[in-house]
Amino acid sequence: MNIFVARQPIFDSERKIFAYELLFRNGMSNAFPDIDGETATSSLLSSSFFTIGIEKISNGKYVFINFTEDLLVRKIPTMFPEDTVVVEVLENVQPTAEVISACEDLQAKGFTLALDDFVYHKNLLPLIKIAKFIKVDFRLTPIEEIAKLIAALKQYPCSLLAEKIESYQEFQQAKAMGFSYFQGYFFARPEILKNRELSSSQLIVIKIICEINKSDFDVNSLEALINQDVSITYKLLKYLNSSYYARVQPISSIKQAIAFLGESGVRLFVSLIVASKLAEQKPDELIRTSIIRANLLSHIGGELNLPSNDLFMLGLFSLIDAMLDNSMENLVAQLPLVPDVQEALVRRTGKLFPFLHMIESYETCKWQCLEEDIGNINIKADKVLEFYLEAVKIADQLQAM
Repeated sequence: MNIFVARQPIFDSERKIFAYELLFRNGMSNAFPDIDGETATSSLLSSSFFTIGIEKISNGKYVFINFTEDLLVRKIPTMFPEDTVVVEVLENVQPTAEVISACEDLQAKGFTLALDDFVYHKNLLPLIKIAKFIKVDFRLTPIEEIAKLIAALKQYPCSLLAEKIESYQEFQQAKAMGFSYFQGYFFARPEILKNRELSSSQLIVIKIICEINKSDFDVNSLEALINQDVSITYKLLKYLNSSYYARVQPISSIKQAIAFLGESGVRLFVSLIVASKLAEQKPDELIRTSIIRANLLSHIGGELNLPSNDLFMLGLFSLIDAMLDNSMENLVAQLPLVPDVQEALVRRTGKLFPFLHMIESYETCKWQCLEEDIGNINIKADKVLEFYLEAVKIADQLQAM
């Protein structure tokens, strides 16, 4: 059985990660698997979360998990740690006496409840009273209706979570209306699209990227460029002297670091650090997503005997327009990317675009599109999950530095 797990970030009003929603399927159909019996369902949840490990993809954050009516009534959420899991009650769950009793029992055991795709009905009041989060879909609910919902819910001790926030403007609107938490891809859109000048520090970063992506980069030139940025130097030396490498003699210079990592290693590591520099004033999840994309596509390239470095750069710079609030076309023109990567980023066509489309499908849980994408690039589905989890691990390790 193939288990697919994806995580979607939930932000607070400061655009910091508050939690992740975990979405899982046992195949490509965009529906919870129709499995009869508690044993079968428990087996599915066990294999997808206990075998993989929630901690591997949650990074210590709360995780929102969808539960159907049947799963709630059979107390399946109690298989999970109550201090980590937020039990998300799906919108099609009917508030029967049995469901209400099950939810009240979960709350008494210390679980936090959320109501998904909320539409106000009086028969939902017993669930509203015990829910910590109420999620409102900004794509499906007119603003006038959202305002009415907010007014109706003011008397209850719940926090409002805006779903499907797709732009910075919608984020600001939802925040002004009283929402405390936000879910969507607004962090991956330019806030103000304009062709502005790059700062001097950004230019240094661009020069470093140019240098490390030369086929035969010059060590002295690279060392001189990196030494101009104290934070890049600090992160590189800190990482290489960490317990992960368990070195007897510390690495004390950039030249030593370059020699230790080797050509491919320094390309990968420095690319990740300098990309994070470009997104310093942006939500952490923006650079984390870029790092995940870069490593996932690099792993896939290695599996398929394709140029991993090109696929790495494709993933790493796939969100650079949001990092710098500029057009992808203008920014790519300043980057030393091969034509295939440029075509995929700017025109969203060409032989490498299917790889970018695949990871976008995974992130947005468009499972049927993902099935087509995996077929187009000719890779095994279980490899995609394996590489995704490894990429998440790498991203979280680098962000912790």
